[in-house]
Amino acid sequence: MRAIILAAGQGTRLAPHTNDRPKCLVKLSGQSMLDRQLAVLKAAGIDDIVIVGGYRADQLPGRAHTVVVNQDFETTNMVRSLFCAGEALDGGDAILIAYSDIVYESRVLEALLSAPGDVVVAVNTEWRALWQARMEDPLSDAESLVMAPDGRLLEIGQKASGYEQIQGQYMGLIKVGAGRVRALAEIFQDMAAMPRYAGAAHGNMYMTDFLQRLCDLDWPIYGTRIAGGWLEVDSVEDLAVYHGLAATGELERFCKLA
Repeated sequence: MRAIILAAGQGTRLAPHTNDRPKCLVKLSGQSMLDRQLAVLKAAGIDDIVIVGGYRADQLPGRAHTVVVNQDFETTNMVRSLFCAGEALDGGDAILIAYSDIVYESRVLEALLSAPGDVVVAVNTEWRALWQARMEDPLSDAESLVMAPDGRLLEIGQKASGYEQIQGQYMGLIKVGAGRVRALAEIFQDMAAMPRYAGAAHGNMYMTDFLQRLCDLDWPIYGTRIAGGWLEVDSVEDLAVYHGLAATGELERFCKLA
């Protein structure tokens, strides 16, 4: 298993913390998000780790992993960053694709890695309590996620008009079997011919758009339901909420930090 951590963006919503460092090096309760994630990966025996940097990528080396750089990080998004990983996507190994602005317990990774299926995304079924701690109106921010009874993913990343369209929230963690890895780049390139992704929109594609395309192409893509154990740090407001919860011992309701 090879892990690819997507860490190219600046994370302007976390400024001023990101004025002098990449988003993944912002600290949560005294330790950077990247170091927390690396510890979980290595505890699971994953030591083949590639980080795709961009903004302040000079700060990423030195943690026993490979760093590649998305030179166009200012004008592109996560999917383009993924395909900057190049040789790491040769199909020789299964891959774990991970956002860099997340923190998760070992049990989350264990559940994802043990889930059957060629392509599996981690789904937080206890997302609503976390969103309520972060914001007044969870529905204004949460995205749709709909699965069939057998767990097959049907819809992801759309604007939800009601909670019935949200069976959980995508956790920014994807497992792809080795036999499916090389086909990912072909699908990404083919999407450039779609009107929605013409020109600059192709490079600015969201990962959920790419996952939805896999669903539309009837790929065997599944969600594995996981009850909490995860945080995303998207803004200074998130960081303040988490630090406040940690100070009162309540953060463990959502994620136990090692």
